[in-house]
Order: sequence, then C-alpha cells, then structure tokens
Amino acid sequence: MEHSGIATVVKNAGSQYLLSALPEWNLIPAVLRGRIRLKGGVATNPVAVGDRVRYACEGEPTPAHPATITEVLPRKNYVIRRSTNLSRQAHVIAANVDAAFLIVSLYFPEIKLPFLDRLLVTCEVYGVPATLVLNKVDLYRDEAPEQMAAFRRIYESAGYRVIETSTVTGEGVETLRAACRSKVCLLSGESGVGKSSLIRALDPELDPKVGEISEVHLQGKHTTSLYEMYRTQDGAFLIDTPGLRGFGLVDLKKEEIALYFPEMLKASRECRFTPCTHTHEPGCAVKDAVGAGTISVERYNSYLGMLEEDTKFR
Repeated sequence: MEHSGIATVVKNAGSQYLLSALPEWNLIPAVLRGRIRLKGGVATNPVAVGDRVRYACEGEPTPAHPATITEVLPRKNYVIRRSTNLSRQAHVIAANVDAAFLIVSLYFPEIKLPFLDRLLVTCEVYGVPATLVLNKVDLYRDEAPEQMAAFRRIYESAGYRVIETSTVTGEGVETLRAACRSKVCLLSGESGVGKSSLIRALDPELDPKVGEISEVHLQGKHTTSLYEMYRTQDGAFLIDTPGLRGFGLVDLKKEEIALYFPEMLKASRECRFTPCTHTHEPGCAVKDAVGAGTISVERYNSYLGMLEEDTKFR
C-alpha cells in the first residue's frame, strides 16, 4: 500500500530529510528523487527546511525504507545567501517563514552591523518579516547602556522591532515566546550569539546543540547542512540554523539595494532625481536625512558597502 501526501521539511542533514504535516508532528524520513536534485539552479540545496513537498512511499516510511520527495511546492518566501567563497552558488537557509528573528550580541561576539544589515535586506527582498533580538543583555545593562541605546535607536528608527533577551536572567524570553507562538520562525545570527541557548529558554524540553557551530562550506552540490525545525510546547515551529560567518546578497542589482532599506525608501521619495544612488546627486533627500540624523550613519555606511562590494562578503 502506497503512503503519499504533502508535508513540510523539518530537518535537512545532507541527503537525509525529515518531514511532518504541520501543525501535526509525526516525523517521516525521506530522501530526494534524483531529478529534483538537478532543479536547484545556482542554489546548493533544491530543498530547504520549511519547504512543502509531495512525498510517496511503498509501505510505511521508516529510516531503512524512507519516503521519496517527488515535488517541491511553490514557496511563499525564503531566505537565501550567496556562498562566502567566490563562486556564484547560493544556499536557501529556510522557506515559507512567518517571521525571522535575527539574534545579535553587542560583544562576545562583537556585533557586525554590515552583516546584520545584509540579513535584513535579504529578509526585505524575499518578504520575510524581521525582528531583532539583542541577546545577553545581562552583560551590557550596567557596562554598556549607551551602546544598547544606540543599537535600539539605529534599528527602531529604521522601523524594526528590537526585543532584549537574556537566558541568564530570563529577561525578554516570554516576550520572544509570545512573538513566536503559532508561527514558523527562523532564528538566525552569527556563531556564538546564544541562539541555541535561547531555543532552550523558549522550551526547556528542546535540546539543540549549544556552542559554536562551524559555518557550512558551500562548495558544490553535495553540501552537508545542519538545519532543523523544532516544535515548542506552545505551538511555535523554530528553524535553527548553523551560526553564520558571512552573508552575500543574491540576485540584487546595485540600483535596487536602497529599496530594501525601509527608512531610505521612505526618504527617497523626496529626492530631486529619480533614480538616485544617494551618493553624489544634488538634492538627495536620503543624504539630507543622514545629515539630520533621521537615517543613521551606520545604516547608510552599510548601504555604501553593499554598493561597492557585490562579489564576496565575510
């Protein structure tokens, strides 16, 4: 008897997958049909965690006798990054995401705003609502209050919500839990920002690996990935990703980049010239807003960096 249906990819470990028909959590082991592997284009992975797929299996799927993924259904959105090597290959981090929570720390590791802004631009391009999670605030509250305030000012003025969290004191954990409830959520950030510890704080029953996870090296079609979705007790689905060290933009022309900085897009409607690169043109409302402090210098510098550097980012 054939078992078949539609389910969501909840784990991708190289060529092995686990599926579940969300919001149910009945895990189905699966592998890819060979021809789907050829449809990936520039992406190293034609199937990502969060993808909805059709599957079939003669008999009950088991690890020894897995189902076969026969089709990947159209995505409502996804998050993708270019390889940090010099190839043009790209990697889909997650698909069909209701919300992305980008986790950062002021230090340990030190925050890299250009890296964060690339993540935010990618979320804007592909229609993924993004929230920033400033983690480890128990370390900064007394020692770096000005830096905390500056971070909030930069990103809240750009239109992003900032949630402050600490797994040591529990601060902000309930706020984050409420923001994730009943959603498929991507949790992403650099290695060492405390992502796995936050997942444990959101649901102590979960046991993601805590500690730095090496970046996945995107070299060729046979990339080994460690991407997994967890279901929390209160109905959230959290996609955990390896800690990222680099994030290259994909399929974005230089003249389009400013469209995905919400604060720059709003100000640009008053620019004298259209199109405007916001670099040298007279009557540029974006440059005026940077001078007036309504657009942060840090975000503007990130934008300039993206204009200059479209081959590799580390």
